[in-house]
Amino acid sequence: MPKYLISANYTAEGMAGVRAAGAKSRVDAVSTMLQAMGGRLESFHFAFGDTDVYAIAEVPDDEAAAAVAIAINSSGAVSAHTTKLLTVEQVDEALRLTVDYQAPGA
Repeated sequence: MPKYLISANYTAEGMAGVRAAGAKSRVDAVSTMLQAMGGRLESFHFAFGDTDVYAIAEVPDDEAAAAVAIAINSSGAVSAHTTKLLTVEQVDEALRLTVDYQAPGA
């Protein structure tokens, strides 16, 4: 199943919700959401710095990942960015492909 890295930042309202309900409530909410989409939460980490949360999720396909991203971002409490992750095997397969590309100015 494809994996996606979700990096997210809470708004002030979103962080107030985390403070009120506890960090575990967010892990449970995200896990439940992903399970309903046919996926699972592999890991969920709070961080400090430029990003509040890093999560790795498995969902069946890009459409499911897009639906999750839309749901999260339309809440208004969180701004999330989703990155599709590739396996080592996928990158090795990409390396075997021949690409005819000309760089700008070349």
